[in-house]
Amino acid sequence: MRIAKGTKVFVLTGAGVSAESGVRTFRDSNGLWEEHRVEDVASPEGWAADPVLVWRFYSERRRQAKTVSPNPAHVALARLEEHLGDDFFLCTQNVDGLHEAAGSKRLVHMHGELAKSRCENPACDLEPFVDEGLYFGLEQIPRCQRCGARLRPHIVWFGEMPFELHAIKRKVQACDLFLCVGSSGVVYPAAGLVGEVRYRQQNGEKCRSVYVGPESPDNARAFDEVVSGKAGEVMPGLLELV
Repeated sequence: MRIAKGTKVFVLTGAGVSAESGVRTFRDSNGLWEEHRVEDVASPEGWAADPVLVWRFYSERRRQAKTVSPNPAHVALARLEEHLGDDFFLCTQNVDGLHEAAGSKRLVHMHGELAKSRCENPACDLEPFVDEGLYFGLEQIPRCQRCGARLRPHIVWFGEMPFELHAIKRKVQACDLFLCVGSSGVVYPAAGLVGEVRYRQQNGEKCRSVYVGPESPDNARAFDEVVSGKAGEVMPGLLELV
């Protein structure tokens, strides 16, 4: 796939990319963590019911994130960004920092960042901050130094609005190529972004969409092309930078 300078590329990455680096996902255990449902550890209701359980889950994820490294797919996308400069935009559903570790700079974490915390009080003006702490008990859950409320993981939980959604859609509406890598096509609104490309095509705009992953996503029919294979094996040879 030839990509010349000046091509506006929007990239969406999902859990499949991180999984190839060894990051565990809920899908690895049928949507369960220690027999707890995803809603128990990744929803406002779960946080209200048992903040210790939630923090224990994310503390374990933080600890595991330190043991993994970027794979060739992360590196290929960083090189694509270097080639395109400001014509490149990466939107990731992943909360780890593997894209940054590979060298990516122009990116948005629409579902938050694992290595950050923020105040649970929506009225508090404390900005999300880097926090690598591990909290396994009620007495360990940190408090906001500004308002005294508890700190929570800087993660978009089920039922919450993704970050930067307006800016993300604007980038999709302006791109020449929409490249989706390792996303299941199940989680919305991310899974619906490719529909923006299809709508533009129906209105006569020249743009295309390509999916890369080991399995066809649920929204495969929305893409112009589906490239089968592990992202780390496919991406380095797929992108021809000219």
